[in-house]
Amino acid sequence: MSKTQICLCFIIFLYIWSSGSSREVVGQLETDCFSSDGRSKSSGICSPRASSLRKLADVASNGELLDWPKNDTRRFFHVVYRVGDLDRTIKFYTECFGMKVSRRRDVPEEKYSNAFMGFGSEKSHFAVELTYNYGVSSYDIGDGFGHFTISTQDVYKMVETVRAKGGNVTREPGPVEGGSSIIAIVKDPDGYPFELIQRGPTPEPFCQVMLRVGDLDRAIKFYEKALGMRLLRRIKKPEYKIAIGTDDVYKSGEVVKIVNKELGGKITREPGPLPGIGTKIVSFLDPDGWKTVLVDNKDFMKELG
Repeated sequence: MSKTQICLCFIIFLYIWSSGSSREVVGQLETDCFSSDGRSKSSGICSPRASSLRKLADVASNGELLDWPKNDTRRFFHVVYRVGDLDRTIKFYTECFGMKVSRRRDVPEEKYSNAFMGFGSEKSHFAVELTYNYGVSSYDIGDGFGHFTISTQDVYKMVETVRAKGGNVTREPGPVEGGSSIIAIVKDPDGYPFELIQRGPTPEPFCQVMLRVGDLDRAIKFYEKALGMRLLRRIKKPEYKIAIGTDDVYKSGEVVKIVNKELGGKITREPGPLPGIGTKIVSFLDPDGWKTVLVDNKDFMKELG
């Protein structure tokens, strides 16, 4: 190591120690003390100090990045799941739940078509994205997915409508055990469960999506850190994906990678545009294997026209 390198490291170390700043200094350390692959050019005094400083810089950088989800513009866009007959499901949701189709699209190069349904404009309301893959008529739903919840002013009436339209009622209307809320559970033609809950008028009847997880505390921590969600309440009782908007899929993807290393899960699609559509997304699995997609807010609004 040359005298210049030793002196530079010494000065930078004092600067960081006195000012608390590390970000702009690390670049000089990498240039003067490290080769392009990040290894020390020599075994002298520079190596251990530079390594320590780089770790400090990484911690500071990750800390700032993890604040991004709290300041990002986010809301739930839609939940995606697969159905065996798109027209049949649209008819059922329209007649039984009162949903409306906001848009449909066909992507032949990817061999699927889908329809978006909900209780209002996608610009302000949550929606379900029903996906039909060419030639696939049924799916194994499994036991990880719990249910969707829809509110209605008259659970009894909605259940009778569902029954009349051929839906399967798995829990008759009535109060929940130990409480006063009136609920019922029905299944759509593909077997997806919907909990119906009796409440007053609301502009957004979609209440929640219930997923089963293997470690509740870990799941809560993951969604708080990776997506900026807040815990609303906890109650004691015993391949889908959710789409959430973001102002920057690339920055959000970096946040998720950091949280993945800490809590588990993995990136399943690197940030970038979707083929045939152009909307930028990043997708990932949480520690329990549930898939979430972060969608660029501006691109999503362009989709809506």
